[in-house]
Amino acid sequence: MLNRNLPRHLEFGKDKNLFRGNNTFITSFILIHLIYFLVACNPNSAGNTTQSGSDSSTQRKTDASLTKKVWVAPDTLSIPTDDSGKMVHYGRELIMHTAKYLGPRGSVMQITNGMNCQNCHLAAGTKPFGNNYSAVASTYPKFRARSGSIESIEKRINDCIERSLNGRKLDDNSKELRAIVIYMKWLGQNVKRGETPKGAGLYNLSYIDRAADTLKGRMVYVQQCLRCHGVNGEGKLYADKIAYEYPPLWGKNSYNIGAGLYRLSRFASYIKANMPYGTNYKQPVLTDEEAWDVAAFVNSQQRPIKNYTTDWPDKAQKPIDYPFGPYADNFSENEHKYGPFKPMIASKK
Repeated sequence: MLNRNLPRHLEFGKDKNLFRGNNTFITSFILIHLIYFLVACNPNSAGNTTQSGSDSSTQRKTDASLTKKVWVAPDTLSIPTDDSGKMVHYGRELIMHTAKYLGPRGSVMQITNGMNCQNCHLAAGTKPFGNNYSAVASTYPKFRARSGSIESIEKRINDCIERSLNGRKLDDNSKELRAIVIYMKWLGQNVKRGETPKGAGLYNLSYIDRAADTLKGRMVYVQQCLRCHGVNGEGKLYADKIAYEYPPLWGKNSYNIGAGLYRLSRFASYIKANMPYGTNYKQPVLTDEEAWDVAAFVNSQQRPIKNYTTDWPDKAQKPIDYPFGPYADNFSENEHKYGPFKPMIASKK
């Protein structure tokens, strides 16, 4: 049953085919696939762009300072061989193969959408600028404006389960939640309390001078993302149908509208330093504009609903790209979702 109190554009529709519709969309569908197959046959296509003039070398370079003293995860060979080490290993396994244990066909319980934690927190939460866990142990518990409260590591993990995995939270005393916490603390063992190392979280992507463009983003998606994530963003399951080889980017099995990646700046930053799969922050494939545009396209698609009305209780602390009002300024929800964001920043000065 749909929540009738939510905007209609957030309701999960019956028509799952992105390109189904009138003749214009049918024509677009044919043209898009023609472009896709031409690109797929081009061995140099991984570096192609869809926006002339936007592939300048300055956009493709990252700040050289980022390559200095970037956090490196501890070697897994250093995990203790005692019972505590077994919990570290189990926590790591849960991050890497969440669906195997907690997904729709999970062996322990069935509480998530079938995605794995490392679909968003790459390489089991260890990749620099891949949404890693390097600063979790050093900064939690901490106040978070989204909830308006002091949050523990357990609370933060369950937030991800409920939002990004569109699931039900784990009991704080469960073996699974304790193992994940122990693994995160092991990862951050060499980070001093209160410090956030370089490479933590996401790459800091600059705002562009215009609103993100979903139509341009559609073309980037066709060239760079469709081959793994599918025509309708449905992803690709492994043969056993338990977990995803490539996660769904929208639709009923993807992250819901309460997830952090539903904020455009977070998703665009994630894409810039990590996508297409195999990309890293030192050698990004997409330009800044392409990252913003494809993030806008993906987040414009339908996905599961999350009750977001209690988020950001102090509206003055809402991020400028939080897509749901009310706001402390006069910009619209559409502007807060897609930009341009620079005028919003200027208005706060």
